[in-house]
Amino acid sequence: MDKKGSGVLLHISCLPSAFGIGDMGPGAYKFADFLAKSKQSFWQILPLNPTNLINGNSPYSSVSAFALNTLLISPAFMAEDGLLIEEDIKTIPKFSPSRVDYDAVVNYKIKLFDKAYKRFKQINKKSAECKAQYKAFCTQHTYWLEDFAMFIAFKDHFNGKIWSEWPQAIRDRNKQAIKKLKDNLKEQIEKEKFLQCVFFKQWHRLKNYCDKKGIRIIGDIPIYVTYDSVDVWTNPSIFKLGQDKKPIYIAGVPPDYFSKTGQLWGNPVFNWDVLQKQAYAWWMKRIEHNLKLFDGVRIDHFRGFIDYWQVASGEKTAINGAWKKAPAKDFFTTLLKHFPDLPIMAEDLGIITDEVREVMHYFGFPGMKVLLFAFSEDLSKHPYLPHNYIPNCVAYTGTHDNNTIRGWFEKEISKEDRQRLFKYLGREVTVDELNWELITLLMESVANMVIIPMPDLLNLGEEGRMNLPGTANNNWQWRVLSKQLNLSISEQLLNITVKSNR
Repeated sequence: MDKKGSGVLLHISCLPSAFGIGDMGPGAYKFADFLAKSKQSFWQILPLNPTNLINGNSPYSSVSAFALNTLLISPAFMAEDGLLIEEDIKTIPKFSPSRVDYDAVVNYKIKLFDKAYKRFKQINKKSAECKAQYKAFCTQHTYWLEDFAMFIAFKDHFNGKIWSEWPQAIRDRNKQAIKKLKDNLKEQIEKEKFLQCVFFKQWHRLKNYCDKKGIRIIGDIPIYVTYDSVDVWTNPSIFKLGQDKKPIYIAGVPPDYFSKTGQLWGNPVFNWDVLQKQAYAWWMKRIEHNLKLFDGVRIDHFRGFIDYWQVASGEKTAINGAWKKAPAKDFFTTLLKHFPDLPIMAEDLGIITDEVREVMHYFGFPGMKVLLFAFSEDLSKHPYLPHNYIPNCVAYTGTHDNNTIRGWFEKEISKEDRQRLFKYLGREVTVDELNWELITLLMESVANMVIIPMPDLLNLGEEGRMNLPGTANNNWQWRVLSKQLNLSISEQLLNITVKSNR
């Protein structure tokens, strides 16, 4: 990550696929080929952890920090591996190729996965090789797999209730009570483990393909975990919970320019005193796990490692909170002892203190520069304008949380910002040429890494937006069409990449 290169931000769910949501099937390989032809070095994605309908399908709200999202499994490759037959995937519902309908996808894939699991059991009985591979996977992932599979099965058994509302013996992980329920739900637990095994197999196949093409995959780690998750159920001591196992404090950010009441995220905050006494064991496992999946990772809300905003549980807004210190230097020093060449980038957007900058500089972690945020004030000083970049940074046109270049220009930009934009470019440009103007600006900057969201390469408007923060519906749905991964876009990107020596 310390050499000049560029890449594209596109989540797996956004890929072309006949099965209603992007997956690790042929569409993923076509995209890897598109990147290779365009001489891109990086493919950045969003968190791969399981999503659910209750949390609006956000990849940043998951029941597990270790498990992966089985909705992204390719049915086509399951059929290739003999887990499905052609008849199983012959009749596919009429899914939209441009948007994900999560309800429809979940209903469809659950039925496919049931068929695949039944066939797997038949194969497993007959094939010693299959049995050995599955056993090896389960052994390799013992530290999280069994608990995750139990959590999913138990949650279904208790009609979706939050884990702290389960019977006390199960809530508090009484060994005898757990064993009894586990024995009763053995089949469902095994099915969850099987699906994780399938995901990991498909992922490593795709990752190996990208490795051979010279493409490094950048993952994403949300700092916090969801309260109703296996992570909190199995590790209650590392979070600030009460006797009833419910959060005493929850995470958020205080009021600022964007919100008069701040943001109340609802995640339990970490008990850093306990984590420190445990030598940050849970975090060590989490980072190790992610570094086996990706070539590098972006850490979301990096500021939370230095100081974090905690709000008493029960508050309706984030106003009445307080900043608390985390042992940042001790934590990252410990991390670097385990992983000397730690390939992480810090999401340092928003209000960042001198202490955060000092920690990033001390450990050499690159921060983010978002070009669309740069035209709201003095052009000579804004840190997100290319002439103010340092090499050790990652430059973006935008992120998954803001509008596309075109959507921003058409719907959001003020008259003053537009004038500053044209002044910086040295001329007035049309909305049809603006995306390549801004992409070129970034590519020709000193930033070691430049990442362009796929909708900006395609010059899509607001319809290409991935997420609108603060809203619960219609997010995480956008998908790229197969025909959009065309030679014309690839050649334009290739020309700029070669010209800018990336």
